[in-house]
Amino acid sequence: MTTALSTTDPGPAPAGAGLPDWGQAAAKARAAVPDEAVDACWRALNYLSAAQLYLADNPRLARPLRHEDLKPQPRGHWGVCPPVNYLLAHLGPLICHRPDGSELLVLHGAGHAGPSALAHAYLNQNLPLTGGDAWSMADLRALIASFPDARRFGSEITPLIPGIRHTGGQLGPALAVAQGMALDAPHRLVVPLIGDGELETGATAAAWLARRALVGAGEHGAVLPVVLANGLRMGGPSLLAGLTGEEIAAYFTGLGYRPLVADGHDLPTFRRLLGEAFTMLRPLGEAGPQPVVVLTMPKGHTGPEHVAGRRIAGTPAVHKTPLANPLENDAEFAALADWLASYRPAELLTAQGRPADLVRQALPGPARKLSAAQPAVRLGTGPRRSWADVSAVLRARAERPGFRLFSPDEIVSNRLRLDLDGSIPDWAVEILNEEVCHAWLQGYTETGRDALLATYEAFAPVNTSLLVQHLKHRNLRYAAGHANLPSVNYLITSLGWRNTYTHQNPGLASAMLELEDPSVHIYTPADATRAAAVLAAMLASRDRVNFLITDKHGGVNFPPGPFRDELTRGAAIWPHLAFGRGRPDLVLASAGDVPARQLAEAARNLRRIRAATTIRYLHINDLTVLGPAGIWPAALTRQAFTNLFGIDCPVLLAVPTFPGAVRALLAARGEADRFHVVGYRDPGRPVSTDRLLEHAGLSAPALSARATRLIEEHSK
Repeated sequence: MTTALSTTDPGPAPAGAGLPDWGQAAAKARAAVPDEAVDACWRALNYLSAAQLYLADNPRLARPLRHEDLKPQPRGHWGVCPPVNYLLAHLGPLICHRPDGSELLVLHGAGHAGPSALAHAYLNQNLPLTGGDAWSMADLRALIASFPDARRFGSEITPLIPGIRHTGGQLGPALAVAQGMALDAPHRLVVPLIGDGELETGATAAAWLARRALVGAGEHGAVLPVVLANGLRMGGPSLLAGLTGEEIAAYFTGLGYRPLVADGHDLPTFRRLLGEAFTMLRPLGEAGPQPVVVLTMPKGHTGPEHVAGRRIAGTPAVHKTPLANPLENDAEFAALADWLASYRPAELLTAQGRPADLVRQALPGPARKLSAAQPAVRLGTGPRRSWADVSAVLRARAERPGFRLFSPDEIVSNRLRLDLDGSIPDWAVEILNEEVCHAWLQGYTETGRDALLATYEAFAPVNTSLLVQHLKHRNLRYAAGHANLPSVNYLITSLGWRNTYTHQNPGLASAMLELEDPSVHIYTPADATRAAAVLAAMLASRDRVNFLITDKHGGVNFPPGPFRDELTRGAAIWPHLAFGRGRPDLVLASAGDVPARQLAEAARNLRRIRAATTIRYLHINDLTVLGPAGIWPAALTRQAFTNLFGIDCPVLLAVPTFPGAVRALLAARGEADRFHVVGYRDPGRPVSTDRLLEHAGLSAPALSARATRLIEEHSK
């Protein structure tokens, strides 16, 4: 994989007028920090990464290695650490000498470089482990001996490690997340570290081309992708490893990038290469080639090459612990002793556990502290306000900075009118890729701005895995004390009730409810006016994951009187559709606009044919209020639940989603028996909208008939 420095372009492009002068900053960093310091920092990171895998004591090899110094069973990932460490060592001086008012963010893609992230956090005084000075022999011993500490940090990269930015457990979105971070932030440079295995994912493959959708979409910062072309995936060679140097250059050139390829064996040359890349940088939204750095350093570089005639380097053995059992294998023990000693750790770490002066010259220093958490905005607590429609809400929010709408080529199809002349404004970006839209949203919100992803109901489930990993990532951020993030907001429209057979899949709501994550809210307003008010509240909220399900075709608007309770409590009785006196014989409950229109008509039919019956009607604005309070923060109290649904009467509940997820919410509350939930059922073939409603039991006549049967059965 070793190639010469390769550039196939006619020369460096001038820096964009809106960008800081990153080329000058790189030159300043090279002049201020000697190559020896960068090399020492790299060796220190490599040593601490390997030591965490194997050592229980003797943290700086102050004496020859003994068997009692080793952990009983080495665990963790080694292979990706050396190339990651190489970049971190080179970027440290630039972070220190960045232009005034600028920001440089390093974004980790794959999470396997956990030892590297912990080592970097320790060297930069971000990781006090014993409660005292962040640099001490006690802390150094704790760093090495406690790995992998699953309760505190774990063995992989997570937001629990201070100063770390990571995309979460999903493989592939790092480049698009970095683009989202750089949007509307001209002062910011984001450097995503992308493994060559990640290049095989659809998210990464699409993100190279997706940059073109951002041209002319505002004033942005820069993204410098770094591909860690280490030659291996977990179990074998990566596809990129099969390309020659010329093919790699042609591949990235064809994508619209200027590839700078090097194997890192010559540190001064690589520093100059980085300087050239920084000089080439353009704003993300500017047309023309952008630089990409391709580091072809072998996976597990600087580790053992052979042990007892067995080849280690260049094989899948380097992915985790190259030496599986040095405690009982004498050849492996000797190889480990030589490996760790090759970094000369006593030169890099003092007897007090501090990095040596030479190492410290290349370190960026402690990470900037994040702001303290603020209380989340509650839905409906603001002043009363009337919104014309969802589009008006979006236009109003876009009048203030820090907002983006992302959509997979569906803004017009979803009947969103973002500009009064019908055009698409620059704060809205379309690309026909759900994953990239979510990654842009993730990068944008993770850097403190509001965003919305608008998409078809049928295509939203494509992002299920991304959302699951994003929620896990956010929960770890909250656990580390980093709350007050803008909410993740999805507008789900073009519903399957009015769409072709292949476009019928309300499964995302079910998947999100099954997570039982307390930050999730599934909003099902009854009409377009209510949907607009819910969207406004969603965009003002923090630390939530909001899904708004609304029919793009609109329809009747119901009386607004109960909506205040719907918004603040999640559900409310609709007096205009209730009739009779005393305890209800039947409760009709709707969630979503399509079910509300059908069930409201059914209620009016019942009033005509069963006037002597007592019917209560209510609407549910947030499906999570149906679940138990121990899981869902918005859940109805026991008394509120009884006030709405009664005690022993049957309940006919019409929902726009699969009914199973709603039944599960009620079952967790112990209320499943008397609830009859009607929702989407796959028709098995293309049918009309009316036939689909009839097939699912959600047409007004079907609901009327079902309600009549329930009343008769209950009266027996």
